[in-house]
Amino acid sequence: MQKLAAEALGTALLLIGVVGSGIMAETLSDGNVALALLANAIATGCMLYAIITVLGPISGAHFNPAVTLAFALRGEIAPKDAVLYVGVQIAGGILGVWAAHGMFDLPILQLSSTLHRTGVAQWWSEIVATFGLLFVIFGGLRSNAAAVPTLVALYITGAYWFTSSTSFANPAVTIARGLSDTFAGIAPQHVLAFILAQIIAVFVAHWSLRRLFG
Repeated sequence: MQKLAAEALGTALLLIGVVGSGIMAETLSDGNVALALLANAIATGCMLYAIITVLGPISGAHFNPAVTLAFALRGEIAPKDAVLYVGVQIAGGILGVWAAHGMFDLPILQLSSTLHRTGVAQWWSEIVATFGLLFVIFGGLRSNAAAVPTLVALYITGAYWFTSSTSFANPAVTIARGLSDTFAGIAPQHVLAFILAQIIAVFVAHWSLRRLFG
């Protein structure tokens, strides 16, 4: 229960960081999308560093069904535990989105209606982004485990900018962001394709990174 609580709380805080900073950035940037994205990326990276550092010793700090699936394929988490992790990650992400809406006096229940994220370029971006995230995690664990929070935070901050999808790289985040009609949202009809791309990346990473890192 302690591990599940850590995964739920961490994923909720991650979505608070993503959605809350997106709302604030869009409000203050006066229509400058580049400035809003920069603020969104930095805030997300900061939150990732904090929650991985604090909650990593408790649950492993997955906060991401793709990461949990990758660890399950490596035999480092039991299938039953992996399913529970994924369930609380999704629930935590949704609660985090609702919490962010409440902080900015927005309707709690929303669906993203205007932010269309679809097409081969964005799906490919999600494959690259998710593969890169797993590369950083497993490469970091092999070379310098203490640096993983920093590595993940820096990678996601950068990936906001070098992927056309702004690097969701996380099925729980993708689902939750479909429930926010704000700067960080994604139209619900595009969620499934993003998740499929992320899962494909997990299997590609599992096959290749085991050979690269042993």
